[in-house]
Amino acid sequence: MSNIPKIVILGAGYGGVLTALRLQKELNYNEADVTLVNKHDYHYITTHLHMPAAGTDNPENARVSISKLIDEFKIDFVKSTVVQIRPQDKKVILEDGTLSYDYLVIGLGGEPETFGIPGLGEHAMNIRSINSVRLIREHIEYQFARYKREPHRTDYLTFVVGGAGFTGIEFVGELSDRIPELCKQFDVDPSLVKIYNIEAAPTALPGFDPELVEYGMDVLTKKGVTFRIGTAIKECSPEGVIVGEGEEIKSATVIWTGGIRGNRLIEEAGFETMRGRVKVDEFLRSPGNENIYIVGDNSLMFNEEGRPYPPTAQIAMQQGVVCAHNLVASIRNQPLKTFTFSNKGTVASLGKGEAIGIAFGKKYKGRTAAWLKKLIDLRYLFIIGGIPLVLRKGKFL
Repeated sequence: MSNIPKIVILGAGYGGVLTALRLQKELNYNEADVTLVNKHDYHYITTHLHMPAAGTDNPENARVSISKLIDEFKIDFVKSTVVQIRPQDKKVILEDGTLSYDYLVIGLGGEPETFGIPGLGEHAMNIRSINSVRLIREHIEYQFARYKREPHRTDYLTFVVGGAGFTGIEFVGELSDRIPELCKQFDVDPSLVKIYNIEAAPTALPGFDPELVEYGMDVLTKKGVTFRIGTAIKECSPEGVIVGEGEEIKSATVIWTGGIRGNRLIEEAGFETMRGRVKVDEFLRSPGNENIYIVGDNSLMFNEEGRPYPPTAQIAMQQGVVCAHNLVASIRNQPLKTFTFSNKGTVASLGKGEAIGIAFGKKYKGRTAAWLKKLIDLRYLFIIGGIPLVLRKGKFL
């Protein structure tokens, strides 16, 4: 029997991939058996998905083959879907087998949070994966083709985006760039196309710098986006949405970007959760489980003001680095490192050549912010795959 500790990482999102890559770097050979489990054989760049969803880029550019990132002599990759987590048995049940572990890292990603709005789960689409954005892109193109056959159905040309957070704003920016091209392709009068961005909060990009939000909304309004801020979606149906005090917006396309919750498998495993996320300790461990680390959308952490950090790629990446450090420290009986989030800034794209952002304590907008966004994307490619990945993928991002 081998006494080498087994580390199992569930999910190859930002947190899972960074944990795996750092373990690959820091562990000695035969110091631990590391297994990475993911339902696809690729990692996808979530922050890039709004572009292929709108059809302004190829979905292939947002994905990276896992085999190109990991050293197969140090990490075993298992392509499978997680069915159940059993902490009491130190086992993970997959759709086609079982894995036992000594240390577990849970980074299974989030699920859309519908806040109990009737019909949203059934009738709205989500920008959550390569497959979901392919569906959105093809659906949008299909609506233009349908309109040509049924020109009285202007609801085919009405697009409702629920949520004006980063994903919603970035998506309407790309969609507003794509619409003129689709109108030309299908010979449709652009004035018939409507894009609504609906947000229940009193402002778009809640918590972001008000001056930059105003600039961003102005840019998008000029591109043809109609904002309905401080207006909640009350119901979603195949005919569209009911908003505010009963107003109906007829639309054949509703895309929900209004929130993420953790993963139902975590709740089913018996962890104490808030909206499917576990409030982890300062070392990123699940309370009461010193051998279970939780990162990314599945973890819940609070800032100094007692407010939860939003589940961003940036925090997941930093968690992955600290998680790997603490796993190695646990194996070597060394002290663990406390996780402290270092906010490097945030940039939101507004479509081609336009963005808003805060970085290095300064505000950026327009083309400068768009270049900053590109640099952030290139930096991430470099972190996970070095110069070869930057050269292969960088020109597309």
